[in-house]
Amino acid sequence: MDAVNVGLLGLGTVGGGTATVLLRNAAEIQARLGREIHLYHVAGLNIAAQTIVDPQTTKLTENAFDVVNDPDVQIVVELIGGYTLAKELVLKAIENGKHVVTANKALIATHGPEIMQAATEQGVSVCYEAAVAGGIPIIKAMREGLAANKIQWVAGIINGTGNYILTEMRDKGRDFTEVLAEAQALGYAEADPAFDVEGIDAAHKLTILASLAFGIALQFDKTYTEGISKITPEDVNYAEELGYRIKHLGITRKTDKGIELRVHPTLIPEKRLIANVDGVMNAVLVQADAVGPTLYYGAGAGAEPTASAVVADIIDTVRTIDAPLQHKVPLLGFQHDAMRDTPVLPIDEVVTSYYLRMQAVDKPGVLAEVSETFASNNISIEAVLQKEPTGGENSVHLIMLTQKCIESNVNQAITAVEQLASVQGKVVRIRLEHLGS
Repeated sequence: MDAVNVGLLGLGTVGGGTATVLLRNAAEIQARLGREIHLYHVAGLNIAAQTIVDPQTTKLTENAFDVVNDPDVQIVVELIGGYTLAKELVLKAIENGKHVVTANKALIATHGPEIMQAATEQGVSVCYEAAVAGGIPIIKAMREGLAANKIQWVAGIINGTGNYILTEMRDKGRDFTEVLAEAQALGYAEADPAFDVEGIDAAHKLTILASLAFGIALQFDKTYTEGISKITPEDVNYAEELGYRIKHLGITRKTDKGIELRVHPTLIPEKRLIANVDGVMNAVLVQADAVGPTLYYGAGAGAEPTASAVVADIIDTVRTIDAPLQHKVPLLGFQHDAMRDTPVLPIDEVVTSYYLRMQAVDKPGVLAEVSETFASNNISIEAVLQKEPTGGENSVHLIMLTQKCIESNVNQAITAVEQLASVQGKVVRIRLEHLGS
């Protein structure tokens, strides 16, 4: 069979890794596929200085539109990132009848509906395995491996930078600012780390997972997002004393009222496998009705782990390149005309448990007063941890774990507790999930 020509946009970390894997493993790929994948046309900055691709066998350009407009390119691989130019290039490639592979989670999460609609109309594929959890094949697992199931919820550690920071805080007792600086020095975090530590990156990925899980539209703007910058070593230690670990989770759950779609620091029981995912690694836990819980673990970033997912998408695209779109796996896991309009719940309507920490005056009756305030807001306390005062202080840390309750009640209770004369300062609130089947 004839070779399939691939056009690659970007020779940065992921683009360079993709070219390396395609070229190094060409024989293995051909043996699996039954035909050759030819890296035909590549666009990149300072392209003449690159040393990965042989200019004798591959066309090189610094203009990405040369690639998407090349009539001999059949699959365009977008690895430049960002929103504006990437969107323009992808839509142009689709207009030109080319299949698209991308690792761009921000693009899919924010402009996915327009891109998927254009691809459906043109009868071409858009594959995005590498957009979520790097080299972990979670998209394929949810679209294909779990296709017989009703998915009930998904919870994931889907940003390695945040997971690295929380791991270091737990293992070494360091504070957030110190570990963040180290993560930046090691290249795990950008100079402006907000995209990672404030949960934006994870929210992009969770938006995609929720669409795959429940057949809803991509709705990044409705994803509740909270970062880890306010997590303290004290909270990490108290969580450990209570048998929990703090992870920065993306959680999406289907309820009778709608879909939960939220990213935030979360206490989870230390016995859960996902609680023991440390460092820069990623993991996604999926609960489904037939199979039960399944856990997917691996490298969530890096040149070749991400390239592994990109090249797998290229291979899948080649396998069905001549098939009608209706014979392929749906772009978002559900048939285009079967997508659902289930509402996304605002965070005030989410039901979960909570870890609450406050500074209280060390005198009799305070615990009863605080507990009564929570009870009057329909919140039941499950566990209490009171720390001894140190250094002659007249106040103590009071830590409470609640049973499941609606967030709006917790907000009202926290406001009331903060007004008590016996409570000093603000109440720290971290959501708690048991993640049991």
